[in-house]
Amino acid sequence: MEPIVVEKTYNAPVEKVWKALTDKDQMKQWYFALSEFKPEVGFEFQFNGQGHKGEHYIHLCKITEVVENKKLAYSWSYKDFEGISYVSFELMAEGNKTKLKLTHKGLHTFPANNPDFARESFNGGWTELIGTLLKDFVEK
Repeated sequence: MEPIVVEKTYNAPVEKVWKALTDKDQMKQWYFALSEFKPEVGFEFQFNGQGHKGEHYIHLCKITEVVENKKLAYSWSYKDFEGISYVSFELMAEGNKTKLKLTHKGLHTFPANNPDFARESFNGGWTELIGTLLKDFVEK
């Protein structure tokens, strides 16, 4: 299965977008409410998410790569479900703007019989998070 790739350009400098991706107080305003987050390789974090019918999923993540103002990557799995995927955020400065490339690979490792793990579900979620919520947050 091909990875999901979402690319957006924001009218905001790289440092501002990076902070929105790595500061837990800013993350809760557009992403998920994390009890703790540190942009350090090996740091593990988790958060609750909700499925289409109100199901609750505990997301388990571990940071695998950090290049300040350039790249943040982590593993992404679910408590009590098989499978592991990988998410990366790559930032590129374009003058005073920032191009973000989000890649989410490994979705095929999740249970195929659960619509919450379908490619369309992830694609819709990332499009909203990256294309609307993060954009609105960093451009205000």
